[in-house]
Amino acid sequence: MPTSLPIVPLCELVNGQEADTFALLSAKEEAKTRDGRVYWRVTFRDATREVTFPIWNDSPHCEAARDDWRVGEFYKLRVVYRESSYGPQLEIHRIRCATPADRADGFDELMCVPRSRFDPLERFTQLLEIAQREIQDAALSRLVAAILIEHRATLLTLPAAVWHHHAFLGGFVEHVLSVTKNAMLLADRYLEEYPDLTPPLSRDLVIAGAILHDIGKLRELAVGPSGAQFTPSGELIGHIVLGRDILLAAAEREPIAAETLLRLEHLIIAHQRTAEWGSPKPPMTPEALLVHYADDIDAKLQMMFGVLAEPATGPFTSHRNPLHQKVFRGLDDSPA
Repeated sequence: MPTSLPIVPLCELVNGQEADTFALLSAKEEAKTRDGRVYWRVTFRDATREVTFPIWNDSPHCEAARDDWRVGEFYKLRVVYRESSYGPQLEIHRIRCATPADRADGFDELMCVPRSRFDPLERFTQLLEIAQREIQDAALSRLVAAILIEHRATLLTLPAAVWHHHAFLGGFVEHVLSVTKNAMLLADRYLEEYPDLTPPLSRDLVIAGAILHDIGKLRELAVGPSGAQFTPSGELIGHIVLGRDILLAAAEREPIAAETLLRLEHLIIAHQRTAEWGSPKPPMTPEALLVHYADDIDAKLQMMFGVLAEPATGPFTSHRNPLHQKVFRGLDDSPA
């Protein structure tokens, strides 16, 4: 057997190919054939391929599969990938736990978590540029930019949610940039429509609120091999209050006018609009109202896009989705 083989992602292996690969052991259960023969059914996966196959009791890996292989752990495997009438199979030649040293060969603990279709760094850069160039209040611009820069590394991978919308790596910056662009369009539209509003609609606050409305998710969520999960503070406190805490701490270092800070706090705590959704107060300023709807439309549309991306089973989708409703796909006009 060769001492070195190419490292190929599990999802890219083709029938008959031998290679080294990294994969997560996502399931393991003891099973029996009809004639009582005991075996272990194991499942290895990466982000886009899952392979389930038996480890028979006469396999050289049987004892290790039973006693040592742990669901939720990553492994480096030397395998031959095969397509059969029973589905994809892995013929394992070598297996060991993945280690931090394997990162040099492309191993990533987050390799099984879905990712944004956009480049998170590009989206983060756009968001930072908006904070620095579009917010005209210099102190407010510095505050918002400082928060983004301080948490840059986490924001590049952070999902926007555990389940509902943008629940994938990079989902936070994808969502927040989209909300911010929505909010800027709305602010410009209503500044033109209501030039005599008193006090004037603050475009700066709308932008700052859009960028920071979900910033508490930095403390609400943690990312592991299975995706985003709630932290203890996320479960007990929630991202709205945690976001206000992050803002107030940053304002100690980058102070802004007292009323500006008060209004920005309100933008964060009111962006969900109702107590049912987690907001202790409804939007009580024009800026807060605009940010709420800029946020809501982006979240709802991403949910709908996700529903429509599922395999078609008729003109309507199931109602079992984050929107809790059916979505119309369209009529099938193909000839019978």
